[in-house]
Amino acid sequence: MTHTPGIVIVGASGRMGQMLIKTVLDSDKATLAGAVERSGHDWVGQDIGAAMGGQPVGVTVTDDALEAFASAQAVIDFTVPEATLAFSKLAAQARCVHVIGTTGMTDEQIAELEPAARHATIVRAGNMSLGVNLLTQLTKKVAAALDEDFDIEVIEAHHHHKVDAPSGTALMLGEAAAEGRGVALKDVEDRARDGITGARNKGDIGFSVIRGGDIVGEHDVLFAAAGERIVLRHMATDRSIFARGALKAALWGQGKAPG
Repeated sequence: MTHTPGIVIVGASGRMGQMLIKTVLDSDKATLAGAVERSGHDWVGQDIGAAMGGQPVGVTVTDDALEAFASAQAVIDFTVPEATLAFSKLAAQARCVHVIGTTGMTDEQIAELEPAARHATIVRAGNMSLGVNLLTQLTKKVAAALDEDFDIEVIEAHHHHKVDAPSGTALMLGEAAAEGRGVALKDVEDRARDGITGARNKGDIGFSVIRGGDIVGEHDVLFAAAGERIVLRHMATDRSIFARGALKAALWGQGKAPG
């Protein structure tokens, strides 16, 4: 029988955690090696299948991440920045591929992943959708082709449960636009407008945020000049695309050098 990589899902009870578990269980390219939740959570000690309201699958939810990682080849992590940094150290000890879909990480927190990357492969993206990653490349190319007569605005919409803004995807698109223009996003970003703000600064990259209902994720990159507009758009209608992309990343990382 061909060996398939064992995957551990952290934050197992969350909406993305459960989607990731279902995606791995349904895959013939990977096996579910573990499910991790915080200490004291009701699911700890239960079979993950039963905890999710289905049939037992033979994997018990644990709060001992290192033990779970020790018998796995990859960890998929859509949690919160502080937890991700802690998991990165444990994944490095276990030499697991660490796939990070956590959003809201600061530049300083991303830099804190560097020590772990000396020992393990890390795949991190603000969005694990393959379509969004294509949109990122297109944004960079269009921004490089157009001058500052075209204002750039990243417009994003998500469900009302989302706690960070702008989204990690929006910031990823803003970084791509800035890179295309040959500037640093921190020098040209415009994240908040309220009251008498004055005219828009030429060359700024703006962000507009919408939160409401059950919107999975919608992102537009608007290039607006006098008399014309170009809009690049991605619309997600099912969050399973993020889980499928994350699994692809975990499989891609097998056998890769640390970094």
